[in-house]
Amino acid sequence: MILETIDQLRQLTQTDVQIGWVHTGDEIDFNSINLDAWEKGELNEKGYIIWPAGKQVKWLGQKFIIPDHLKGYPLAGLTLRLALTWWAEDAKIFVNNQLVQEGDLFDSSSRILLTSSVQPGEEILVLLRLVSPGHDIGGLMKSRLIYERESNLTVDDDFNTLVIDPGFVADELTILYNYLSAFEPEKLQILNQVINQINWKLVSDASKFDRCLLDLREKILPLANYIKQSSLNLLGHAHLDMAWLWPVNETWDAAQRTFTSVINLQKDFPILIFGHTSPVLYEWIENYRPDLFDKIIQAFKAGKWELLGGMWVEPDVNLVSGESLVRQLLYGQRYFNNKFGEISQVAWLPDSFGFCWQLPQILQQSGIKYFVTGKLHWNATVKFSHGFFKWESPDGTQLLTLVSPPNVAGVMDTNPIIMTNYAIDWAQQTGLKEAFWLPGVGDHGGGPTRDMLAVQKQWQKSPFFPQSQFSKAIDYLNKISHVTEEIPIWKDELYLDFHRGCYTTHADQKWFNRRSEDLLYKAELWSSITTIVLEKTNNCASKKLLEEAWKKVLFNQFHDILPGTSITEVFVQANEDWQQVQAIGQNILNESLEAIASQISLPQPPQANAIPLVVFNSLNWQRSQVVECSKAAENCQVYNLEGHLLTSQLSSENNLLFLAENIPSIGYRVFWLCPGKNLVNNVVLSYPQDYILENQYLKVIINSKTGDIDSIFDKVNQKEVIKGKANQLQIFQDQGQYWDAWNIDPNYNNYPLEGTQLKSIEYLEVGPIQWKIRVIRQFRKSEFCQDYILQIHSKLFKIKTQVNWQETHVLIKASFPLTIANNNTTYEIPFAAIERNNNPETPEEKAKWEVPALRWADISDPSQDYGVSLLNDCKYGYDSQCDRLRLTLLRSPRWPDPECDRGLHHFTYAIYPHQGNWKEAKTVQQGYELNIPLDLVYLPQVSTKSSHKLPSINYFLKFKSDNLILSAFKPSEDNASYWILRCYESEGKIAQMCLENNLNLQLTDSVNLLEEPLAEFSQVDPWKIVSFQGTIIK
Repeated sequence: MILETIDQLRQLTQTDVQIGWVHTGDEIDFNSINLDAWEKGELNEKGYIIWPAGKQVKWLGQKFIIPDHLKGYPLAGLTLRLALTWWAEDAKIFVNNQLVQEGDLFDSSSRILLTSSVQPGEEILVLLRLVSPGHDIGGLMKSRLIYERESNLTVDDDFNTLVIDPGFVADELTILYNYLSAFEPEKLQILNQVINQINWKLVSDASKFDRCLLDLREKILPLANYIKQSSLNLLGHAHLDMAWLWPVNETWDAAQRTFTSVINLQKDFPILIFGHTSPVLYEWIENYRPDLFDKIIQAFKAGKWELLGGMWVEPDVNLVSGESLVRQLLYGQRYFNNKFGEISQVAWLPDSFGFCWQLPQILQQSGIKYFVTGKLHWNATVKFSHGFFKWESPDGTQLLTLVSPPNVAGVMDTNPIIMTNYAIDWAQQTGLKEAFWLPGVGDHGGGPTRDMLAVQKQWQKSPFFPQSQFSKAIDYLNKISHVTEEIPIWKDELYLDFHRGCYTTHADQKWFNRRSEDLLYKAELWSSITTIVLEKTNNCASKKLLEEAWKKVLFNQFHDILPGTSITEVFVQANEDWQQVQAIGQNILNESLEAIASQISLPQPPQANAIPLVVFNSLNWQRSQVVECSKAAENCQVYNLEGHLLTSQLSSENNLLFLAENIPSIGYRVFWLCPGKNLVNNVVLSYPQDYILENQYLKVIINSKTGDIDSIFDKVNQKEVIKGKANQLQIFQDQGQYWDAWNIDPNYNNYPLEGTQLKSIEYLEVGPIQWKIRVIRQFRKSEFCQDYILQIHSKLFKIKTQVNWQETHVLIKASFPLTIANNNTTYEIPFAAIERNNNPETPEEKAKWEVPALRWADISDPSQDYGVSLLNDCKYGYDSQCDRLRLTLLRSPRWPDPECDRGLHHFTYAIYPHQGNWKEAKTVQQGYELNIPLDLVYLPQVSTKSSHKLPSINYFLKFKSDNLILSAFKPSEDNASYWILRCYESEGKIAQMCLENNLNLQLTDSVNLLEEPLAEFSQVDPWKIVSFQGTIIK
């Protein structure tokens, strides 16, 4: 009965006009509009007016004639608004042929002012021009006329009474009813008794009926005590994607409009506090709109602008390396500190597609106190259980984390019922009476609107609405962190149960990202060592270029670029930036390696015309690896320093292959390339009948009919590794998802497609350094060329792949069924590893049927003391069962980029069978070695000058503990005399921080990721990230 009465009250000033629209698909002439000639709009089962996808234009028109009353309530003098919600990539609203507002898919609802004082009989023509999205139907979902008093809850001086209207009171009663139902249901009977006393006979006399409603409000005021114990903390916000369905250049314009709008609104609404992320945006404003930047600084100093996020952009945090996450925060926080005098304490990733488990440690070491995201509301099958919790990373770091409110209406406005419904849900979930709200138009920018602020200001006065005020996020979070006694703890990744296709879509972005991260690591490492070795005072030029390159990488790690979910134009620009990164990084690396090589004092060569060949190792452990030498390969042999001839081989690409053994940690070893002596004989008179690759560790049999792997036999442990067919290319239909580029069909396994057809199989190389078989397979219009590669002294079986991919809505995986089993699979994540369950029991576990990983996944069977790792050099999507690993190779969505992934792809993955578990087998190191091969430098002339001070075998840096992985060696950001060394513990066990070096480097201080001093420590705890500041002792 209560709800029926509230609805009856609301109908006095509000009316649904959805059924009254007429429409045409033709463009119109404003001078000759005849709505009678247009077709009547039809509503679907949801009450929507819809029309086809494909950027189809739909004009909707409706003429409103103001009546004397609604249900008897007089309307004269009231303000009239039209509340609209649409789904269109472009929206234009005309009132009496005048354009009054524009919108799009993101700015998709509004309350349009039709007149500030209605007069009965007045006619108002409203026209809507809506354009359907390219990928989806267009729709007008809601249209409602709202008559209201502009000055609700102000005092009418003529009558010395509050101004009120029935619709406003209906909303107050709705809020009260919802609170009582949730927290004090026993009081609903009192509310029912009071509202039954409304005198409906007075409706036709607005002043008397309003007085009746004021009396009603007085009587039920005691019922609102609980509401007034609650509070809503608002922060103006405008989530702004760096790129998505628009190019980057458009983002700069959107930022200008958004920030200018906020500054102007703060003049009329001084209470407005606004928060925004992304230092890259502020930097652009600073450079191109210094006048606006000055106003932002003034608003910040006045406490009206909050710096959020701390990261250079809002990146994807599943697909990037740990060091990339460090640089996001290092460069982002430094910019904030340099320009505003403080860093952000609130990490803010409202739209990234899941969150890696090490994020709490990385954030806390970067000055972050809290983490905020709202993306977990997007989970498709599992509602995330917490709203405010301590998120604990593998090392034990805990970070207070807030799940921000959901956007349930398309635009987060200040609708009082939506806001209070959320506040009720929040209190029930967390026990907190302090809720948070983020009014503003987002995705494409926009921020709070004037109407949002006016509505909030009005409701701030209502006794049936929680206390509300604008507040910084940091102030709200500080407040609730002290109120809550028992905060739940979450010890896992924050997995998004939705956008799983992002691990694979747009494989070019994934390739560039991995290659660029590794290249910049090497370039910075060797540039730093070069500066020290050559005793330069500094290397400012390289440092500046490396920062420029890093920032390009960080930008392209934005959560709609690296995941592959933007329009074509975005990736054209991104690829240009990636190529610039490659050029910068490769130039610095080459110059650095050549400079170091030039300082090496060489012994006497084995022959007069020998060419010194320096093999560099960029990883912090000694290793051996086959290297390819392309210089004069056909007429050369390789000798070691002792003058011993090494076994070599001419590859199928006419490169000279040899095994470079025992290359020191972060160091090098010199070899000799000798032309014209003991020429390589690469003539193979006959190939084996069967397609078998074999070295001292493995014997691999390839099926001559299918190209699959029939057997991988571990000769040392006398064990067959696979059961059934391995490297079977399993292909599935993957369509029907609204979020095409983002989502894999959850039921894709039910839609297998025909397999590949073998076109050819042939031996390319048969040792003694490398064995290679090439298999070419066809699927429809796509061709897979795979080289099976086994090398001397290697336990790694590589599959080097080239694909000409031409499919649509097809998903392809490489499958490896195993003879071992485990209920868990371990995956590499940024700066750590994570176990995920292969026998899922909880809904959260069952949702993880496709998961992200970096360089490897591993199943190890304790009962057999044996394991298998599946490595990759640029792939990120995996799935597993107890006895099977699969790597997702490619997808082929068609929205928002219709050309997504068409064309050539190059990548390598590898199987690594091993005794023991992944820790004992050093799978972490194997993953790095696959991705960061040894580098070669040719010295043009032999020189034995005494001024050359470096030995012919040398290491520069090495750790005593083999579970420490070097992440960065770089110049200090603030002091050219200092160097920063960063590493992480990679196996979940204690490590001793003992560094040996040949640089005269002395570590002086422990620092955080912002290079600020920390307390000293003697050991590295499991999964800990540690950074040190050091100086060179002369």
